[in-house]
Amino acid sequence: MSEKKIKLNILGLSYSQTQSGAYALVLSEEEGERRIPIIIGGVEAQSIAIKLEGLEPPRPLTHDLFLNFAKSFDIIISEVVIYKLEEGIFYSELVCSKNGKILRIDSRTSDAVALALRFACPIYTYENILSKAGIVLDFGDTEDPAASSIQKDKEEKRRSGSQKKENPLSKKSVYELKALLNKAIETENYERASQLRDEIKRREEQ
Repeated sequence: MSEKKIKLNILGLSYSQTQSGAYALVLSEEEGERRIPIIIGGVEAQSIAIKLEGLEPPRPLTHDLFLNFAKSFDIIISEVVIYKLEEGIFYSELVCSKNGKILRIDSRTSDAVALALRFACPIYTYENILSKAGIVLDFGDTEDPAASSIQKDKEEKRRSGSQKKENPLSKKSVYELKALLNKAIETENYERASQLRDEIKRREEQ
């Protein structure tokens, strides 16, 4: 495809308000205001969230296993391309290289993004996809549930940061928080681990 590629960044994840048990992955164009919300499953959302939050699971998840397997055979994913949107489904491919040879492998977009995070490679799409699926975020407009949910999450975090007395973690020491963080990671309670990590980070920045 000769059309110019447009680089995307990961804006965030939120609960899907249209599908139970699913999440909305929101990608944003790097040099523009358009966003692409993509509905993904809970397992893939967890895998993406773990890398975004900088957490390390005690045992490799599926996408971590793929990374380790690929590295063992000198295979690198150089980029991820969302190349087609058909009937509401986004199609992606992994652009891989081995010994100078380029291979393109079809992939679900959720898996492709999870792998892009692990290989630290860029994510691209094309103008025709952005023009069809792109949304300009306006937090005063309730028509974009994914965007409004992300904004609500940010507002809640700001409120919780200003209401320290209501935060049950505020009474614990950094040592206790780190012990709880290790336990949460060991039991794969990543939502709890994320909360603990944020509290530790907040303390260390004070």
